[in-house]
Amino acid sequence: MSRESAGRLRAAALVAPMFLFLAIFFFWPLWTMVSVSVRDDAISSALPLTATAIDEWDGEGAPGRDVEIALLTDLKDAEASVLGPALRRLNSEIAGFRSLLGKTASAARDADDPATVDFGAIDPRWEDPRFWAAIANGTSAYTDRNILASLDLTRNAEGAIESLPEGSSANRLIIWRTFGIAGLITLCTLAIGLPYAMLAAATTGWKRNALLLAVLLPLWTSLLVRTAAWFILLQDQGVINRWLIDLGLIDGPLPLIFNRAGVIIAMTHVLLPFMVLPIYSVISTIPKSLMPAAASMGASPLRAFWRILLPLSVPGILAGSLLVFMVALGYYITPALVGGPNDQMISSIIAFYALQTANWGMAGALGLILLVVTTVLYLLYGRLSRSGAPTVT
Repeated sequence: MSRESAGRLRAAALVAPMFLFLAIFFFWPLWTMVSVSVRDDAISSALPLTATAIDEWDGEGAPGRDVEIALLTDLKDAEASVLGPALRRLNSEIAGFRSLLGKTASAARDADDPATVDFGAIDPRWEDPRFWAAIANGTSAYTDRNILASLDLTRNAEGAIESLPEGSSANRLIIWRTFGIAGLITLCTLAIGLPYAMLAAATTGWKRNALLLAVLLPLWTSLLVRTAAWFILLQDQGVINRWLIDLGLIDGPLPLIFNRAGVIIAMTHVLLPFMVLPIYSVISTIPKSLMPAAASMGASPLRAFWRILLPLSVPGILAGSLLVFMVALGYYITPALVGGPNDQMISSIIAFYALQTANWGMAGALGLILLVVTTVLYLLYGRLSRSGAPTVT
């Protein structure tokens, strides 16, 4: 082996652990999330003979006798652990499907020959093509059902996409609420973080170190501890309301917890470092002679800031805004502790589907929405950053 080949092997061995780490802890979870959101083989796994037989059904009227026999055979041989997910899927399509299949499965197990079972005698609902169409639509291993449902959409009997009945789901409302809260928090952190970063960049010595330490210190504290601290501070008898009452600014306690105000205050504090640090890193590289030069040419401090400092700070502002917005989209602990029922974000709905209903398809579909949004934002930022720094005029 040549020296060059040996060097390449050593280099590959050095970077192999990194690629292995990314594959196991990054790409594999992402692939799992995407696959569970578009894959649903519950019906085809529980009813394999029915899935094959009903494939030739034209959707008009009741299917042929061969489809009925295939369904009876599947139900007679199906195990409860395999049939359960299929029952949940079909019952979510049409209410009452669980009891219908339960009666049919009992009839199939009691009969010696499935061909002798009369479907009309089991339940007259089998004469309704909607129940057979629900089985036919669910036989494909891949479906857009979860993705559509995460946006409060569904497919009608003709296959066209339409909105779900009003009041049956609130996923779309929660998604827009999540974007709205994340955008508002981004603006709040920018309003506080930009002047703070400018002040930190303008100072020197221990003053700068103290300002940066005040930003970094929250990052060294557990998120749960910081949120719990705000839970105590924002209560009706908390420190903030007690101070305001003692100063005579208010007569009674302000509602600062279990509402949108508490979520904004707590999340702004938690995410402020992600805005300050990128802006500070950019402003600290700007030559300090630019502002005095602008003043020497007759520019007021406000005009010099608007025409020189702010345009040169845009890369840091974009980076900080991107970080804050993307992190805020997936926040769960803070809204859950200090927010009310109308302040829960999409992460709470993902946790509900994953932990309480075991509906991994819906949890994956909602997670896929967050993934797509953050990817688009990242690509947009990359495009803006490649366009070059703004021109100072």
